[in-house]
Amino acid sequence: MRLARLLAGVTLMLAGAAPRLALAQQGGPPAVGVITVKQQSITETDEFVGRIQAVERVDLVARVTGFLEKRLFTEGAEVKPGDLLYQIEKPPFEADVEAKTAAVAQANAQLQNASITLGRANALLNTPAGQRSTVDDATASQRSNAALLLAAQAQLRTSQINLSYTDILAPISGKITQTNITVGNVVSPNTNTLATIVSQDPMYVVFPVAVHAALELRDRYADKGGAAGVVIKLKLPNGALYGPDGHIDYIGPSVSANTDTLTIRGKIANPLRSGALAGAAGDRELVDGEFVTVLLQGAEPVKALTIPQAAVLSDQSGSYVYVVGDGNVAAVRRITLGQPNGPNAIVTAGLKEGETVVSDGLQRVRPGQPVNPAPSAPGPGGAGGPPGGAAPAGK
Repeated sequence: MRLARLLAGVTLMLAGAAPRLALAQQGGPPAVGVITVKQQSITETDEFVGRIQAVERVDLVARVTGFLEKRLFTEGAEVKPGDLLYQIEKPPFEADVEAKTAAVAQANAQLQNASITLGRANALLNTPAGQRSTVDDATASQRSNAALLLAAQAQLRTSQINLSYTDILAPISGKITQTNITVGNVVSPNTNTLATIVSQDPMYVVFPVAVHAALELRDRYADKGGAAGVVIKLKLPNGALYGPDGHIDYIGPSVSANTDTLTIRGKIANPLRSGALAGAAGDRELVDGEFVTVLLQGAEPVKALTIPQAAVLSDQSGSYVYVVGDGNVAAVRRITLGQPNGPNAIVTAGLKEGETVVSDGLQRVRPGQPVNPAPSAPGPGGAGGPPGGAAPAGK
């Protein structure tokens, strides 16, 4: 009896489902949202991870040995070329200069005396009292004393240079770090770095690019000025877009064996922030060693066929879309994509301007079957596009 009741229930269920299935089959082709493929001006953009690097960096070291007597800068401040930063005890070096000055005076006096002796010997040469050997000895003595004077002058110059090294000056402009050696210590050329000056404006941004991506960039911008056809923009760690633009100024000559990448370097301005004082915390936006997102953009917009990313499907054979043709029949069309451009995909091959592509309701589409196309609903930006934020192609 139970089996009979169960079979009866199944029969009733099937009988009720049959009319609903028939109604669904009579509902006509599935409704889909479509867009018309059009060309629009786009700015091609590629993203890489980069690091900010100072253009100039100088480690300050002592060039003579002596007691560090003064520190004349504020740690973390910005300095200019020629600013006096440290002083090493001067008296020992001043005394050495005075001693070498006296040695030069003595050598000069000896040279003058030798010159007088040579003159007398030459005057007596043509008299009975004159001898050639006397003239030769006087000549050698005069030349020897001239050489001694030159040596004494060179030693004086060395002492004067060493005295000048007791003043340690800033060779470049930039921000100076904290001091590593405090006043009162003996410093020498073998002492560790006293402090480091890091230049602030402009800055380098260095980023590695995979070889295949570098080749794509080369081919893309070959007829647009090469590196000159690219603009560098930066996205800061907080996601904000940095104001000034930069340009590429160096491309590495070799590929890294470990990462198969090329090193590319750009130069970008790093001015003081509005209202900030040089040397104050956060006075400039870019900081040496900071990680940023590098955006390589074409200097001039280009025309390209674009469709919403939502319209693109993919399988093992690559990317494809559904194109609505005659009789509103959907057909698979294989396409080749360029670089992503926000919510849109750039199509480099496979589509023509004016063709109709399904962008909404893709799950209801079957190849070779009719569809009921209608313009896609506007996206958040107000332009025609599929729901979910994809923007339409062409404006």
